[in-house]
Amino acid sequence: MKAITIGLLGLGTVGCGVVKIIKKNQDKLIHQVGCPVVIKKVLVKDLHKNRPVEIDTNLLTSNADEILYDKEIDVVIEVMGGLQDTKDYLITALRQGKHVVTANKDLMALHGSELLTVASEHGCDLFYEASVAGGIPILRGLVDGLASDRIKQLMGIVNGTTNYILTKMSEEGRTYDEVLKEAQELGFAEADPTSDVEGLDAARKMTILATLGFSMHIDLEDVQVSGISKVTDEDLRYGKQLGYTMKLIGYAHREGEKVEVSVAPTFLSNNHPLASVQNEYNAVYVYGESVGETMFYGPGAGSLPTATAIVSDLVAVIKNLRLGVNGRSAVTPQYPKQLKDNDEKYSKYFLRIHVQDEVGVFADITTIFAKYGVSFEKILQLPVKKNETSEIVLVTHRASLSNYDKILLELNDLHAVKEIKSAYRVVRKSL
Repeated sequence: MKAITIGLLGLGTVGCGVVKIIKKNQDKLIHQVGCPVVIKKVLVKDLHKNRPVEIDTNLLTSNADEILYDKEIDVVIEVMGGLQDTKDYLITALRQGKHVVTANKDLMALHGSELLTVASEHGCDLFYEASVAGGIPILRGLVDGLASDRIKQLMGIVNGTTNYILTKMSEEGRTYDEVLKEAQELGFAEADPTSDVEGLDAARKMTILATLGFSMHIDLEDVQVSGISKVTDEDLRYGKQLGYTMKLIGYAHREGEKVEVSVAPTFLSNNHPLASVQNEYNAVYVYGESVGETMFYGPGAGSLPTATAIVSDLVAVIKNLRLGVNGRSAVTPQYPKQLKDNDEKYSKYFLRIHVQDEVGVFADITTIFAKYGVSFEKILQLPVKKNETSEIVLVTHRASLSNYDKILLELNDLHAVKEIKSAYRVVRKSL
């Protein structure tokens, strides 16, 4: 076969990783696909910027058309990020008959269905393994490795920034603000960390995972989202005392034909496989009806881990080219979207409540929970020195989200309750 020619959109951290892997592993690529892989053109904003990779400056361009309309370019690899302009570039590439590999989670979460339709209409591949969990092959694992199973549950630590922050807070007893500042200095967190710490990045990834895992089109607005910015070191300390570890968890569960998808700070039982995932690492726990428990673990970001996933997708595209089956891998979701109502979503919950230290308060609280049929699994009651206040820490048995919300409203209206300090979901090891 003649050489496969690549057009690269973007030469940032991940783009440099792609160039390094293609150059370094050229012999392995030739062995895998039977032909050389050549980067013909690279789109950049600044033609004269110093970059941590050796590349012929003649390959650089600031004009996307030199890639999108070059008939000799077979595959476009997109690592530039962004939404509208990037979407337009990829649609143009697909309409020009070019296969596309992207690492753009935002784009795939918001416009993946449209892009996959265009790819299919033009007989092109569109692969996006690197859009979720960096170097972990979770998407291919769901689509190929678990293709014969029915997935019931997906739980993921899919954002390295938040996992790093929660790990350091838990292990070192430091505050959220202290660890966030350190994460920014180390490059684990952006100058504006909102997308990470408020759960938006994880929600986009869970949209992609749930769509593939449940073969049901899930939209970003279907994901219930909360972040970690209000988590305190006191919360983590009480969680440890009760046998739990805090993680920002993307959670997707199917029961019958209905599903729920959410992202929230969650207390995991210490024996849950995800509880041991530390620092900036990612992991996705999958429960299938036939296979049972499986877990995919590894680096969730970084130049070379993410580039590894991108080049693996490139290899898949080239193998499809040799077999003449490009554009046939995208599978339309099998099931119509059916989302659970709040009275169908069940979980255990952790609550920290500050109350007036007086007789009968706990009985009043218990009455509210009993009204909705919710009992307690664990209880701690501790004095708070100032203002004659007591702190009550509760872990409930399973309750519907609907009843849980009603309980919170009634607790807030109770005269003796000064403040609900925190409230989190609790997950045990298995279904």
